[in-house]
Amino acid sequence: MSDVLANLTTLRLGGPAQRVVAAETTEALVDLVRTADAAGEPVLIVGGGSNLVVADDGWPGLVVLVRTSDIWAATDDHASVTVDAGVPWDELVALSVAEQWSGLAAMSGIPGLTGATPVQNVGAYGSEVADVIAGLTVFDRRSGAVEHWDPARCGFGFRTSAFKHTDRYVVLDVTFGLHSSPGAPPVRYLELAKRLGIEPSESAPSERVREVVLELRASKGMVLDPADHDTWSVGSFFVNPFVAPDQVPAGCPNWAVDGQIKLSAAWLIENAGFSKGFGLERGGGRVAVSTKHTLALTNRGEATTAELLDLARVIRAGVEARFGIRLRPEAHLVGVAF
Repeated sequence: MSDVLANLTTLRLGGPAQRVVAAETTEALVDLVRTADAAGEPVLIVGGGSNLVVADDGWPGLVVLVRTSDIWAATDDHASVTVDAGVPWDELVALSVAEQWSGLAAMSGIPGLTGATPVQNVGAYGSEVADVIAGLTVFDRRSGAVEHWDPARCGFGFRTSAFKHTDRYVVLDVTFGLHSSPGAPPVRYLELAKRLGIEPSESAPSERVREVVLELRASKGMVLDPADHDTWSVGSFFVNPFVAPDQVPAGCPNWAVDGQIKLSAAWLIENAGFSKGFGLERGGGRVAVSTKHTLALTNRGEATTAELLDLARVIRAGVEARFGIRLRPEAHLVGVAF
């Protein structure tokens, strides 16, 4: 088992870990974290590594790999599906489509593990996991208790939750409330609706929704492919910002959400002068904006985390200078300041 975090993250960046241990059961996961905490040993919990930007210096303690794998389902008109944190997310989505559990198809192709999805309220193409989460089992590292949380306690918002900015909690499993139906929920995202040949708010078969979403994500370098450096990333590095209505730049795609306006971070980056592939001609070309999607910052091979963050800082500063809007990272930064 590798003790270099670059081998455990989709960016393929990150230095050494003092020790790495895989937890294959929920009990082992809780025991590993609890024991390390009691000993004062730093703990980093790693799932699929698809949202981690880890320092070149690595991690000075225990890395726990979440490798739990059970799924329990109770179905009638609705499907209550409880999933261990270590189940790969897209494997769950594929299973849900095959079993006609409706609600997850629009989130096909998202990398990482199921336990990570509530942390930043993962979503895509008009859907997010908060729409379908019915409950979670959580280990509270401060109290030492294993607790059952309802969705209201999770503090879900756009790409955030009560878990996002703290390491106090470890998600052990997630229960989804899904419909037993071959059809996906009404499609809310215009680009997806157009590709499906339907109007927004209409429905399509889940199998077809999954197929089209995977095509769309692959076209943007958002489906992992070891041979494609555009996928050596954490997906969207920056989160779409929220601003007041009078702060919307002319021509920027935007959406009204709870009295604020959400902007397209990709548009801001592109229109601040950072086009697809920016960076390929500078600094040895080891890091660059994806050639397929301006929200992804990529390792072109032999890069360092420091180089990636330097590129991110250049982009953040450029967007702020051009539009007066400061982008913030969506990725989880470990051992680095940004």
